[in-house]
Amino acid sequence: MEIITKDTKNTVILSDNIFNKHYNRSLIHQVLESYRTIGRQGTKAQKTRGEVKGSGKKPWRQKGTGKARAGSAQSPIWRSGGVTFAAKNKIYYKKINRKMYRNALKSIFSELIRKDRIILLSDFIIEKPKTKILVDKLKNFIFKKATIITVSIDNNLFLASRNLYYIQIKNSMNIDPVSLINNDKVIITINAIKHIEEILT
Repeated sequence: MEIITKDTKNTVILSDNIFNKHYNRSLIHQVLESYRTIGRQGTKAQKTRGEVKGSGKKPWRQKGTGKARAGSAQSPIWRSGGVTFAAKNKIYYKKINRKMYRNALKSIFSELIRKDRIILLSDFIIEKPKTKILVDKLKNFIFKKATIITVSIDNNLFLASRNLYYIQIKNSMNIDPVSLINNDKVIITINAIKHIEEILT
């Protein structure tokens, strides 16, 4: 398939096997769910009576004290004792194999191209780390939120975009399905899209 750059109007030929796939909604949903659950910490944890710090010695003798019998200071009925059914760390990770992940990315890129949400540029260079320069460079494109993908993240581009909440910066090795779908436009350079084509081949 062919795609034209927005700045130089050059034609770039891309592989149909990667950028012209059908939109597999169920596969993309699985991959998105897996990607989102990786970010869940699941760090809620409580201690059982075996994990609470303290001696295992019997607090007092069994009989003759007038007090209720007790076998451990870590008992759940004691203050600062263990918890009976303690909550433990939970792993929310859902396994997605490499082939599924790559096919989902192919499907997403294909749909973005069909819906004209890909802005292909010959290059994307910021001369100085100034937000104003980046805003001026983007003013010709209409979008609410955008992801900028380059082969390597230039330091000037990174610094210029830090104050722009509606701009995400990614390199072609670290693209993810959430940033591709959640933004109106994906601004990508020729070198980056060719690198992605190599990765997904």
